[in-house]
Amino acid sequence: MRAPLLLHTPGEPGGIGHECLLRIAQQASPGCRVALTDAALLQASAQRLGLPITLQPVPATPVATPAGVLYVEDLPTEVPAIPGQCRPEHAAMQLAALRRAVHWLGEAPGALVTGPVQKSALAQAEPGFSGHTEYLAREAGVARVVMLLAAPTLRVALATTHLPLRAVPDALERADLLCTLRILDQDLRTRFGLAEPRIAVCGLNPHAGEDGLLGDEEQRIIAPAIADARRAGVLAEGPWPADTIFTPRRLEGYAAVLAMYHDQGLPTLKYAGFGQAVNVTLGLPFVRTSVDHGTGLDIAGRGVADPGSLQAAEALALSLCAGMDTAPGAGAGAGAGAASDPGTT
Repeated sequence: MRAPLLLHTPGEPGGIGHECLLRIAQQASPGCRVALTDAALLQASAQRLGLPITLQPVPATPVATPAGVLYVEDLPTEVPAIPGQCRPEHAAMQLAALRRAVHWLGEAPGALVTGPVQKSALAQAEPGFSGHTEYLAREAGVARVVMLLAAPTLRVALATTHLPLRAVPDALERADLLCTLRILDQDLRTRFGLAEPRIAVCGLNPHAGEDGLLGDEEQRIIAPAIADARRAGVLAEGPWPADTIFTPRRLEGYAAVLAMYHDQGLPTLKYAGFGQAVNVTLGLPFVRTSVDHGTGLDIAGRGVADPGSLQAAEALALSLCAGMDTAPGAGAGAGAGAASDPGTT
């Protein structure tokens, strides 16, 4: 029986991405778990950590993966990895892995599960690199994608992603917000299986601008975009003050919250489920999930990395491939029910 491809790019070799992948590989998977990385680096990491692993070539027909096995698409690099050190020489291999994954998933069904990268190192090799989300959109030829993080009790999407805070107000446009809301609504319906997902939209300013007293972006941009979305059949509501919308009572019945910028929505999300949260890129022609943490250079090589977020990311990738949501993020708030780290994104 053909299994879905589960392409893993473990990310920065000096960090904890390879360790986390080796740890979840100790358990079997119904997917064909493929690592796109340097096989020698992966084997050296397994030996250093004392984790038994059998590296095998990718089968011609994807099959479920036994415990203790990793299928590998070998992308050699001549520079060894040193735990805790980010080496610019590894950037080309990491970017090649992402390009290979995009090409592969254009031809076969499956998902991409990404480990944490060091953005500053990749930007040296790829000028303008600001994160997986933007890079994958460009490689896939997609004009717009949406970053969503899903924890067991909360989903948060972002209107803007990796921007300096001073650039956020100028980046908000009515048409872009409408596009974001439509992508979010579409994927909540088609991939997460929610029939009528309600979306809570944050304001940009304190108290959602307080009728223009504290800023007028809510009146000029956000509220009109919500009205446009509702005319298009999207059940968007707001703009709500970000300091109150994340309370359990206000979240009831919402499938997701749309925050205006990275650190408006993600601190609450990570507080609610750090280590269990999953980053999902909506709007791509394939499923992409990722861990919710960074490279962990400070603990790399010590054998203490927690693979929980990678396990959750792989589980959600499998369920999204099947058009079901049985993994993290079953509702935006505690009462939502069925309807309802900078290095990774």
